[in-house]
Amino acid sequence: MVEWTGEKFAYQQVADDLRQRIAKGEFTETGQLPSYGKLQESYEVTVTVARAAINQLKTDGLVVSHQGKGVFLTPAAGRAAQLADPVGTVVELREEVEQLRSEVGELRRRVATLEGN
Repeated sequence: MVEWTGEKFAYQQVADDLRQRIAKGEFTETGQLPSYGKLQESYEVTVTVARAAINQLKTDGLVVSHQGKGVFLTPAAGRAAQLADPVGTVVELREEVEQLRSEVGELRRRVATLEGN
């Protein structure tokens, strides 16, 4: 899954993918990310790369780790991950604009009815 000849370091690619998965709510049921071993297997990377990716997510405020217990999402991780993803933010803004348009249209109809137009 990691592109070794890409422009981004391997740990950044893993962190970016995990961030996108967090934004989609993939880990919210348990609140826990996969172990380093599972990350190594699924991304085909070394434990050093997996640790660096988790450290990046810690720096971003998305996760905290507890020795011997695992890596867990912070309370605002989902929202923070969504905001870190510009594409996700644009999609969210488009949805909000569409909802506002709908509400304004409904208000126009109600005002027209009240005014007798």
